[in-house]
Amino acid sequence: MSGSDTIVGVSDLHKTFFIGFMRKRVEAVRGVSFEVKRGEVFGLIGPNGAGKTTSIKMMLQLIFPTRGEVKLFGLSTEDPAARARLGYLPENPYIYTYLKPLEFLDLCGQLVSMNRQQRIKRSKELVERLGLANALDRPIGKFSKGMMQRLGFCQALLHEPELLILDEPFSGLDPIGRKDMRDLLLEQKAQGKTILITSHVLSDVEVLSERVCILRQGKVVAYGALNDLLRPEVRRVELELSDVSAELRAKLEKAAAQVRSVHTQLIVVVEGDESVPMLLKLALDGGARVLAVTPHRETLEDLFVRKAVTEVH
Repeated sequence: MSGSDTIVGVSDLHKTFFIGFMRKRVEAVRGVSFEVKRGEVFGLIGPNGAGKTTSIKMMLQLIFPTRGEVKLFGLSTEDPAARARLGYLPENPYIYTYLKPLEFLDLCGQLVSMNRQQRIKRSKELVERLGLANALDRPIGKFSKGMMQRLGFCQALLHEPELLILDEPFSGLDPIGRKDMRDLLLEQKAQGKTILITSHVLSDVEVLSERVCILRQGKVVAYGALNDLLRPEVRRVELELSDVSAELRAKLEKAAAQVRSVHTQLIVVVEGDESVPMLLKLALDGGARVLAVTPHRETLEDLFVRKAVTEVH
């Protein structure tokens, strides 16, 4: 890709804090570098305290780096033209609780220089799309955490930015809300938007992201395309069987890593996939019905544990 395809460029980013009366030195971010390409969903993940939110705040000039550089659209983060092209959802959005949703969005629209007609039209579209249309007469202070999150996302999308930076966008959302958020992010991607997300909901990051950067203790421990980072080999296989006799179950328990009952089915788990043909033959010869054969490869959660948890000890 050409340089113009790099929407966010982070180079050798460092941030050191000095905390408390004794000025204790804390290195929150230590040499972080990555790029976010045009039109992609990019996952920035790591354990609590890994430096994700600190890195995002430096991208937005909410705090300033000790060392290193961030470029947005090839421009300095100090350039208002760059910041005008992005939308931001913080992990804990602060919203004036005495306002009603459309009043709050009208205020946000004024801050980004939208005219009155644009503000009204876009605000109504977004509250309808994010399921808040039935709460327009309610003060925001009466909203649930999930509703507050949806409204925060409305303000991030209000001026139709090219780049979305979303810090824990799934926080406080129920399963339906998470699905709605995923669908909306995929819609934004289909429209050509570039999205950087942080999240502890790794299954959602895996569904949405093409590339990820994993931080641990302020450093990058994995970075690249998911297809390149995830181990391709089959880690385990689950066979789902029914009509299993006691005699057959005893044979399967000797040959498999794990056997468990789920309702009327038997789940047989084997490590790798080499012994699967033998177990299938054993099951069929014993009169069982094979309902499913499910291979399991490494997931983003497995990679996260391997890189950000296991390897630290």
